[in-house]
Amino acid sequence: MLTDQEVLRLTRLRHALHREPELSGQERETAATIARHLEAIGGARVLTGLGGHGVAAIFDGRESGPSVLLRAELDGLPIQETGTMPYRSTLPGKAHMCGHDGHMASLIGCALALSRRGPARGRVTLLFQPAEEDGSGAAAVIADPRFGEIRPDYAFSWHNMPWQPLGVASMRDGPMFCASVGLRVRMEGRTAHASQPEAGLSPAPALASLIQRVAALATGGEMDENFSLVTITHARLGEPTFGVAPGSAELRATLRALDGERMNRLRDDVGALARESAARAGLAVAIDWHDDFASSVNDVEATAIVRRALEARRIAHRELAAPFRASEDFGRFGTTARCAMFLLGAGEGVSMLHNPDYDFPDALIPIGAGVLVEAARELVG
Repeated sequence: MLTDQEVLRLTRLRHALHREPELSGQERETAATIARHLEAIGGARVLTGLGGHGVAAIFDGRESGPSVLLRAELDGLPIQETGTMPYRSTLPGKAHMCGHDGHMASLIGCALALSRRGPARGRVTLLFQPAEEDGSGAAAVIADPRFGEIRPDYAFSWHNMPWQPLGVASMRDGPMFCASVGLRVRMEGRTAHASQPEAGLSPAPALASLIQRVAALATGGEMDENFSLVTITHARLGEPTFGVAPGSAELRATLRALDGERMNRLRDDVGALARESAARAGLAVAIDWHDDFASSVNDVEATAIVRRALEARRIAHRELAAPFRASEDFGRFGTTARCAMFLLGAGEGVSMLHNPDYDFPDALIPIGAGVLVEAARELVG
């Protein structure tokens, strides 16, 4: 599907993107680079500024038919890279430690293939989504008034997965990734001199109790409809000093569940505990939520299309026994389309995603592009 020269071109693009990562919601230059490549390839209408810095390339068919979305991500992570490759990040504290640079290069490969033979019917849209890492990008794209131009009937995406054999695909019907959300609880009392703590109102007992009670809401165990996980990620009490009894506290946690209904119950329970703990201690309390990811569920029909595409491309694949605890913003597109996401092994014994020395394997670029285009062609010809 792609020539050796094109694969080399895509690899160079991946390395260029890797050198200059941008964080969620800040992907201005990355988006401009992608738009330039799409315009140079031709054959598509290009939308920019979609849901922030999102870019979409629309390949229209000659006849009416289904709308297919193929998606990659624009953003990097706030991590200081420690790798020694010549194309390592040039921006302090920012790096593509999740492989989104490789996913983008692979989707540009789809553009090359579709520019030579576009869809016979319907349309194929290549979406370079902003702000995947904080869970805000897909919702922003869907809320954009221009989303109607690309609203899909089917949506496909893939992600690289370390510690899986290189190039081997994996997937499953049904739940694929958990819903998750970040919780922040702030409690306010009154400071006092450390020699007279009774003159103030310390949130220390309430914070200690809340940590235990919130963590106890996790069910763990089997990855079924009752699964939930609460991970305490940060706690702060007062200031790092010896002369002041604390008057404020903050708790952060990540909540996970396998479906939206279970997540809503978990959020309600956690919020009730926080308000109860604060009220019992006479503290003011503020609760807010961040990094809100919907659960990612593979539609049976769409997943069957991916399996046939893998077989057509002669890519080894296997079924996942259970969903992943991690979250993926692609799940939000399940509200508008039949979705399927598959994984491609990034190799065994390599660094894990989000590690400071992680590096995407370039060998996956043409594999991912080939499977996505094959899946789209089954629907649009």
